[in-house]
Amino acid sequence: MTDPDLLAGKTHAVFDAYGTLFDVHSAVARHADRLGAQADSLSELWRTKQLEYSWVHGLMGRYVGFWELTERALDFALAKHPDIDRSHRESLLDAYRALDAYGEVPGVLERLRKRGVKTALFSNGNAAMLERAVTSADLADRLDAVLSVDPVQTFKTAPAAYRLVLDRLGVARPEVLFFSSNRWDIAGATAFGFDAVWVNRKGQPDEYPDLAPRAVVTSLDAVS
Repeated sequence: MTDPDLLAGKTHAVFDAYGTLFDVHSAVARHADRLGAQADSLSELWRTKQLEYSWVHGLMGRYVGFWELTERALDFALAKHPDIDRSHRESLLDAYRALDAYGEVPGVLERLRKRGVKTALFSNGNAAMLERAVTSADLADRLDAVLSVDPVQTFKTAPAAYRLVLDRLGVARPEVLFFSSNRWDIAGATAFGFDAVWVNRKGQPDEYPDLAPRAVVTSLDAVS
């Protein structure tokens, strides 16, 4: 890790799910041959709309479960790509329920637990989504807790969402090291008072300069 003292004093490593532990584009990738040349574009728009819908509903105070938003986002993405047959819809949704974990994830979780750091997943995803994803990726025995925003009926980056981590884990802010591949999530976690590590897998330029991460890594392999 870029800072050897990042884990000092930390009792819990808390990970975002989608894009951080799980590859959100792996659902489309599994069917890319059948989807054709627009597969990547479909996947990007699906993810963009999924996030947009969560932010808009959160700001309106009209909570809708993340799985329903995922379905709506796919429907929009398919409508914008009329050359892709809508008969693929159910196969894509099934694939999203069981996304691939990034290759380094199991080993990272194991190493943290061997160091005495508890591991938790914290996500906008609803409980059923997360249970299926964790089980299919064989991560259940490597996580001490799986937390959904469902109980607070709002999405990250609302402070109430991050507060759920403290309430459910029984910890204080300084005990948590938070990981996300989403820079907006890092901004939200930092604003809430977590030390946050940005997993910048795609080499994106930085943003939110007033809410800088504690560290930036390109892969979770940087976690020692």
